[in-house]
Amino acid sequence: MPETLELIGDLLHSQKLAVLSTQNHGQPYCNLIALAATADLKYLLFATTRATRKYANLMADPRVALLVDNRKNEVADFTDAAGLTALGKAWELQGLERQQFLKIYLEKHPNLEAFVANPDCALLRVKVDKYIVVTRFQEVREVQIPS
Repeated sequence: MPETLELIGDLLHSQKLAVLSTQNHGQPYCNLIALAATADLKYLLFATTRATRKYANLMADPRVALLVDNRKNEVADFTDAAGLTALGKAWELQGLERQQFLKIYLEKHPNLEAFVANPDCALLRVKVDKYIVVTRFQEVREVQIPS
């Protein structure tokens, strides 16, 4: 399991973007987001304006799935690429918590400082329940994240 956790950390810290899946009355909805992770891998962070469909979906149902991968769109991806799915629940951060986690987010995405400073922008934190790692196109490992 330490090697799986290392792979999870490598993927989350090396990749800047992820696919976020929310639900709209049971219909999955996906978006590309700028993602950051806490060092302990318990939380994932992303920002969005409150006027977006993904924000409305999250306010109605906080359950999410996020996909992070290291593919290069080459044939070698079928044997070399790794995909990571994170399952959990998202909520908007407020006050002191927002400021603490915003530092982590901006360390990875300093170019988004003006975006997250906008009063219409929400910083969201996903509490990860489980990671599912797929390597070699079909080798699957699951890691439960303790509360």
